[in-house]
Amino acid sequence: MVSIQTFYYEGRDVRDKNVHPAVFPIALPAHFIKLLTHEGELVLDPFVGIGTTLVAAQDLNRNAVGFDLNEEYVEIAKRRLAQSRLGSRAQQVAIVDDARNIPEYLEENTVSLCITSPPYANMLNRPRLNKSVRGDLRNNDQYLKVQQYSDDPRDLGTMNHEDYAKALEEIYSGILPIMRPKAHCIVNINDVWWNNRRHLTHIYVIEALQRAGFEFRNTFIWDKRDLVNNVGIFGWPNNFISLGATMEYILDFWRPAK
Repeated sequence: MVSIQTFYYEGRDVRDKNVHPAVFPIALPAHFIKLLTHEGELVLDPFVGIGTTLVAAQDLNRNAVGFDLNEEYVEIAKRRLAQSRLGSRAQQVAIVDDARNIPEYLEENTVSLCITSPPYANMLNRPRLNKSVRGDLRNNDQYLKVQQYSDDPRDLGTMNHEDYAKALEEIYSGILPIMRPKAHCIVNINDVWWNNRRHLTHIYVIEALQRAGFEFRNTFIWDKRDLVNNVGIFGWPNNFISLGATMEYILDFWRPAK
């Protein structure tokens, strides 16, 4: 099944790339949390960043835990949760640690949903050219800026695609036993252009999670055309490259029952 989804940003969303280079709107994790879990159940985000998944879980009275290597991001996540805590009976926790260590924190068969947007390998480890922005708007404060998450060698955002796939397999192999049977695992990802080649990052993710033991169930497309300045192509007519900023993949897996 392929489904087209649209998600929009709201006032509480953080869109400043100086705060975090890659964020999704609260509406995205909220949609899947509502669809795939019940109140009081546990949601996991293994690459929590500045805590958007945790904020969505708080809104919906779900317990949630998120992990990130970057202490600064986790502190921002904690501040966002503190601003919105009124009325939530569930607990949301952001932890500074490597996603490989998640099994040390959670018991087996306890997580009802894992949802995240992992780093897109080393895509951000280069000057930003703002090709999704036209005209004078392209020359903004992000132009030619390197927006790398960190220099930590454990960070998936520092890795080439081969090492990235291996790291994903290792991380999700550890996550699988803590998921409930038939609990879903959602991954928001996009493909990467690198040295004039399209790297099929969404395929790397699918294959890595399948090797880890997850079963691939569905593909959703996040239609972002209303969120970018204009729809366009580059290099027409000899080198046709579509504007990848207008869509992203949302991949749906689950832990098999047996």
